[in-house]
Amino acid sequence: MVRYLHSNKIISSLFSLLLMSGCSSNNEQQQIYLNPDHSVARYWNEATLKAIRKDFARPTVHARNLFHTSVAMYDAWAVYDSQAKTYLSGNTLNNFHCPLNSPIPQSNIEQSRDETLSYAVYKVLQHRFKNSPGATQSLNYFDQLMLSLGYQTLGYQTLDYQPPGDQTLSSVNEGELNDAALLGLAIADCVIEYGLQDGANEANAYATQFYSPVNPALNPETTGNPDIIDLNRWQPLAFEDFIDQSNNSLGAITAEFVGPEWGQVKGFALSTTDSKVYQRDSFNYRVYHDPGSPPYLDTHNTSSESDEYKWGFSVVLAWAAQLDPADGVMWDISPAAIGNNQQLPLSRAEYASFYDRENGGDWSTGHSINPYTGLAYEPQIVPRADFARVLAEFWADGPDSETPPGHWFVLLNDINDHPALEKRMAGQGSLLSNLEWDIKTYFTLGGAMHDAAISAWGIKGWYDYIRPISAIRGMAELGQSSDPAELSYHPGGLPLIPGLIEVVQAGDPLAGINNLNVGRLKVYSWRGPSFISDPSTDIAGTGWIFAENWWPYQRPSFVTPPFAGYVSGHSTFSRAAAEVLTLLTGDEYFPGGLGEYPIEKNNFLVFESGPSVDMRLQWASYRDASDQSSLSRIWGGIHPPADDIPGRVIGERVGIDAFNFASQFF
Repeated sequence: MVRYLHSNKIISSLFSLLLMSGCSSNNEQQQIYLNPDHSVARYWNEATLKAIRKDFARPTVHARNLFHTSVAMYDAWAVYDSQAKTYLSGNTLNNFHCPLNSPIPQSNIEQSRDETLSYAVYKVLQHRFKNSPGATQSLNYFDQLMLSLGYQTLGYQTLDYQPPGDQTLSSVNEGELNDAALLGLAIADCVIEYGLQDGANEANAYATQFYSPVNPALNPETTGNPDIIDLNRWQPLAFEDFIDQSNNSLGAITAEFVGPEWGQVKGFALSTTDSKVYQRDSFNYRVYHDPGSPPYLDTHNTSSESDEYKWGFSVVLAWAAQLDPADGVMWDISPAAIGNNQQLPLSRAEYASFYDRENGGDWSTGHSINPYTGLAYEPQIVPRADFARVLAEFWADGPDSETPPGHWFVLLNDINDHPALEKRMAGQGSLLSNLEWDIKTYFTLGGAMHDAAISAWGIKGWYDYIRPISAIRGMAELGQSSDPAELSYHPGGLPLIPGLIEVVQAGDPLAGINNLNVGRLKVYSWRGPSFISDPSTDIAGTGWIFAENWWPYQRPSFVTPPFAGYVSGHSTFSRAAAEVLTLLTGDEYFPGGLGEYPIEKNNFLVFESGPSVDMRLQWASYRDASDQSSLSRIWGGIHPPADDIPGRVIGERVGIDAFNFASQFF
């Protein structure tokens, strides 16, 4: 949960997942607790998040699921409103016409609207999650939620799902439902049919049609990266047992690129005038908000662009060296010291001054006071390594995750529970009911997350850029690129940085028997999962390891997300969400001027034991939270700076455009 400081008291708001009982594995009927302070839209949004956590970890697919369920909610609300315009129902969108011929109830409007909304989202969710690895639990949960709301369920069956055997669900045929329910099902049909032709290839389980990686797979359990062909292109990883971000064990596989052709999916506020189309492999890659190419490595000659490439991945190595709480480095991680970035770098030439390679973090200055209390933010001094490790795992959205776009819906729901939040659109006008506020904010945030996925993955698919584990190990295979007179020189190798990247010399502890390893590259870094026997008690720490054996700070069964790095999805999603929340609330700050997430000592980290102290992640503004999400991916060994900044810039544009576009419907 996220906690806020308000009137000098910690006020905790609970996610509905803590308020709603889960469904039992034997599909017994259960009454789900419905928080009376929450709207019916909130119940269904959290049901969606619950199902996402039990599905495969596909950020693109779930950004789309969150958007399409939000569309179903919004249209179900808007058809009853005299001023709002529907988005899809009764309209033509992207050459798809959705007639809406169902009668709209004219009496008991509030009750009818809730029922229409519930049936609309219910049917969309049944359709979208019927083939999920968690289908049995998720579909049963949707049924139980309908029953708890007082509605009948649909007799929807798949190979993986059967209704409870006691038949207490009272499943009905659509012909037995009233007008409000039938209207909801008609809205759902619009959303489902639209989704089957929006370019996502949903009918074929979102399968890739044209993309093929140029590099052979890397098995991270082996030493080095000897078979890589192109150090500028993405490389798949091969696993004996791959466990995705939603904790699904997929066995011995080579993890395929998720969503390389997603740029072709129809968006929300995206305009084709802001896109370019490139062709490769007989496929037209559409790229929105094209940032241009990332820095490329020349393995034959030295160049300034190669230097940028090497510098970026050296930042990843340097920050990986900061993940040992025993190093004694202490930081103030309160908003007094971190956050308040007023401007992003305008070019790659400014990256070196924006990021602190040696010490970690960026050029943010912090906030002098909390604008709500008028007081200075209270310092919070903790080990830098604990902060970095917690940040990496908090934003990693690892096991049982709702993925990055869902993470921001969780934050939005928690913000909505804060008593200091006034639910006025853009901070102006009359107070909105919980339902109207939820409907409009979900619709806007959902559209932004959908557009962020299309923008980021369109870029990922076209530029197909390498990840740190492949780049660092690949450069290490070549040698060092700093000194032609030194051992193992190669123009495409790692740059030498004393205390961080060095050549193994005779007499070095890593030199081996008869100096067998002299000339190999070593790095001072987080030592990796081989130094952890029991994650609940062990810490890998930092030390000198062979560069060819470098690991990102991730689980050994996952290592790196299965898609290209450039641009960072986290940076794009998070900045887009931060802009939307700022515009929706009319305030850049969290309610009360402080958002907090409590972290318990030795009871949070998954990859290893920790943190070593109790702490709280804290943010003054939504952009501060977004910026920490971006930095977490560098500490986590997932992205170099070149992936980060363009994602933030694009996310800002996407978020603002989504808000402006959504507002015209209200």
